[in-house]
Amino acid sequence: MAPAGDTPASAGRSIPFTDPSSTTRVLLIASGKGGVGKSSVTVNLGVALAAAGHNTAVVDADVWGFSVPKMLGIDQSPQMVGEMIVPPEAHGVRCISMGFFAEEDQAVIWRGPMLHKALEQFLTDVSWDDPDFLLVDLPPGTGDISISLAQFLPRSEVYVVTTPQPAAQRVAQRAAFMAEKVNLTVRGVIENMSWFTGDDGKRYELFGAGGGQELADRLDVPLIGQVPLVPALREGGDGGRPIAAVAPDSEAGQVFAAMAAHLLDNPPPRRIYRPELKIS
Repeated sequence: MAPAGDTPASAGRSIPFTDPSSTTRVLLIASGKGGVGKSSVTVNLGVALAAAGHNTAVVDADVWGFSVPKMLGIDQSPQMVGEMIVPPEAHGVRCISMGFFAEEDQAVIWRGPMLHKALEQFLTDVSWDDPDFLLVDLPPGTGDISISLAQFLPRSEVYVVTTPQPAAQRVAQRAAFMAEKVNLTVRGVIENMSWFTGDDGKRYELFGAGGGQELADRLDVPLIGQVPLVPALREGGDGGRPIAAVAPDSEAGQVFAAMAAHLLDNPPPRRIYRPELKIS
C-alpha cells in the first residue's frame, strides 16, 4: 500500500462497491464506544456468513485499534499481483487491515486526510473479487473514519453493537444518529455480553438487561442477536480461533449463525439506479 499522501495506485480507479451493478452487501459494524466487542462480533459474523456458503471479506477500518487479523488467526501478509493487493484469508474470510502495514506496538498517528486516503486504498487497491458480503469494522465513535466510509460506501447497511446496560446503549445511539445524518440506513442492533450461563445452567445478566432491545425500539429496527458472555469467545479472539468457526454448535456459535441467517433472510430494499436520470 502506498503511504498516505503519495499518489496511490488507485488514481483513476473507482471503488467497486459503489457501482450500481455491484451485488455486494456492505455491512458497517459500528459502536458509540470502545470495549463492547465490536471487532469480535464483526469477525464471528463474517465467519458465520462464510460458513453459510457466502464469499465474505472484512475491512478492518479501526486503524488505531486494529485487531481483526489476529482474531482471524491470519499470520501471512497480503501479496502484490501487479498493482493490486491480494488479501490473506482464514476461515473463509478475506481481510485487509492497517495491522498488515504497521508494527504491533506502533502507534498510527495520522491526521484525517491521511486516514481518508488509506481507507480509500483499502477499497480500491485490494482485489476483492466481488464478495457477497463486505463487513467493515469501524472504529468507535463518530469521527473522520466513519464519515469517510459513509462517503466511500453510500449504499452500506449499518449495524450497531451495544452491551445491555443503559449507559452503553445511550452512547451507542450516537453512532446510529451519525449514520442517519450521512444518509446511511441503520438495519439492526446487536447486543453483546448479554448474559453469562453458570455451571448451574442459570443465566446471570452481569451487565444488566434490556439495553439492546431498548436501543432497537428507539431506532425502529430489529435486535438481530444477543451474544452471550463466554470465555471461549474471548479465548478464540485472542488465539485466532473464532468461536463461529471452531465451535459453531456452542451457545455463542449458534447466535452468530442465527444472525447470519437473519441477514440472508432480510436483504435491504432494492434500489434502482438509473444513471441517465438526473435531478437538476
